[in-house]
Amino acid sequence: MAEISAAFGTSHTPMLNSPAEDFPKHAALDRASRPLYDKSGRRSTYDELERNGDPTILREITPAVLAEKAARCQAGIARLADAIRDAALDALIVVGDDQHEQFFDDNMPAISLFCGEEIPNTVAALPDDAPEFWKQARAQYHEPSGTRHYPVAAALARHLIDALVEREFDVSVSQRLSVARGEGHAFGFVHRRLMVDTPIPIVPIALNTYYPPNQPPPRRCYRLGQAIRAATEAWSRDQRIGILASGGLSHFVVDEALDRLVLDACRRKDAAVLSSLPTQRLESGSSEIRNWIVVAGAAEQLALRWCDYIPCYRSTAGTGTGVAFATWS
Repeated sequence: MAEISAAFGTSHTPMLNSPAEDFPKHAALDRASRPLYDKSGRRSTYDELERNGDPTILREITPAVLAEKAARCQAGIARLADAIRDAALDALIVVGDDQHEQFFDDNMPAISLFCGEEIPNTVAALPDDAPEFWKQARAQYHEPSGTRHYPVAAALARHLIDALVEREFDVSVSQRLSVARGEGHAFGFVHRRLMVDTPIPIVPIALNTYYPPNQPPPRRCYRLGQAIRAATEAWSRDQRIGILASGGLSHFVVDEALDRLVLDACRRKDAAVLSSLPTQRLESGSSEIRNWIVVAGAAEQLALRWCDYIPCYRSTAGTGTGVAFATWS
């Protein structure tokens, strides 16, 4: 019998692919063009957020503090990569989101499983006039040249599809990517930053966290995690399976209260809290918290052994990312 023997959570923000001195450049994008929501989920302008912001954030965006947080983030990535390697897994289920990389307004599935034998990762397709810091950050989700095909645990993926349908989850299925750009950033981050040398076969599960109207509500995400665990345990093969949440936590406005609520609920295995998070607070990048809810549901039998949370502010408007790393075993 297979079992989910380890679980993981990681942010995948471009800030993790950037040196500290580039954090203010990301903030400039927040001011110029990025859709922003306040902590209640209301659409806001950068200027509104800055006017109503906490003045103590100034202490969080000094060069010294940014450098310390950037170093802590890199240490978190290294520790998580070691934990994945040391778990000696046969396969890793990766729960991420797609941001108009493979799915678009003509077809936006709420839950999609990829079950091809391998998944391609290729060079980042960025406009020539993109800022250099942005090219550098985005390129680290992708192969530096050519295309690399990463292994997929296709037999497990097909088993999960059958089992989830039996449990009344209407999942979409893909055996090949429709867009030549390759796997999306949520999965590319895992391959390029966490499993560089010896990639484990993965099962890519894409949730529509971002785009109305069919984002799975938190309670559905938690039940999906429970169903994934039950399906894995019903698989006849004797394998050690891991599951990983890729994305989050709060962004593009950092909401420390929300992030700490989520992480504390994961630690306490509080299904009621995770299942009832208000959807209006899960807008924009914060919507990726749904991926963590799925993993928490799948990891009910495990204990959260390690977690690091770094509120990475980058502007006086409170923009940035609530970066988190976690392991369950």
